[in-house]
Amino acid sequence: MGTVLLVALAAVVLAVVVTGLVRAGRREARAEKKRLAEDAQLQARRSLAAVWAMDDRAFEEYVAELCRRDGCTKVERVGGSGDLGADVIGYLPDGRKIVVQCKRFAKHRSVGSRDIQTFNGTARAEHDADVPVFVASCVFTRPARGFAARHGLCLIDVDLLGFWNSGTTLSSLVELDIRRSGTHRKLSPDHD
Repeated sequence: MGTVLLVALAAVVLAVVVTGLVRAGRREARAEKKRLAEDAQLQARRSLAAVWAMDDRAFEEYVAELCRRDGCTKVERVGGSGDLGADVIGYLPDGRKIVVQCKRFAKHRSVGSRDIQTFNGTARAEHDADVPVFVASCVFTRPARGFAARHGLCLIDVDLLGFWNSGTTLSSLVELDIRRSGTHRKLSPDHD
């Protein structure tokens, strides 16, 4: 009887220890997954150091080149005075027309709802966009993100731009749910 009780007690202790180790392993795996995601985001932002040094025209050319890299056709940089909100125009690999507005702002700035509303008013009406895309080298405000979600605009903020720059395709970015991707928190300015 004593042996049976001792074996049962050992089994209970072993079960408690194993359960604790499994839970600790799961917590550690979640923490590692979060750390890797944060590292990927940081690397994407670091890869954009040259973007913040570009002038507006160079930024538009850079975005046009990313579109070409991802199989877009008839890609043209059309930005400039009187562009009516279109800096880059082209066609996705599936044939849909994209109209891209580019804003190269300092990373500690943000793009507000007014800029998004203006772009929304011209992208489809003036340029017949199937997919209006707004690319910024900073973040979008919460109201801008909400407006874009309600009106079916694709927003590519600094984080998504970093991933696009690192090889994520434009086709996959335009399919993201803007309500669930990115952030509205500004980055800190560089202090040399």
